[in-house]
Amino acid sequence: MSDLYVHPRLTIPASELTITAARSSGPGGQNVNKVNSKITLRWSPEKCEAIDPAWRNRFISRHSNRINRDGDFILHSERYRDQPRNLTDARFRLVEMLLECREPAKPRKKTRPTLGSKRRRQEAKTKLSQKKQSRRQSFGD
Repeated sequence: MSDLYVHPRLTIPASELTITAARSSGPGGQNVNKVNSKITLRWSPEKCEAIDPAWRNRFISRHSNRINRDGDFILHSERYRDQPRNLTDARFRLVEMLLECREPAKPRKKTRPTLGSKRRRQEAKTKLSQKKQSRRQSFGD
């Protein structure tokens, strides 16, 4: 298996990736019972020295639900019926997840509602209120 190229500043060595195959639960008919097509990709982001520490921390906080107690990031792929395509899919998804966390999130700018949106909201509330008032029955007449 080759190194995983993510970005010009990040290439994960193949020695840090562990790949195992298992029987898939996906489509395939009788083929499912005899072919190990499901791929499980394991990678330890904490031990990886190729990745920038800030990038690593963003990745770990964003995908902490996929990291086990040993610090291994686990990714399964059983989308396809054959093992090589699932391996390619798992590697591609890992690259996408890493690129998602490359840049820090932009801080949110506080905004205020426009005068028009305030007016439309008020008109909608008034219209709904009038509709409900017209449904009332008056017993005092």
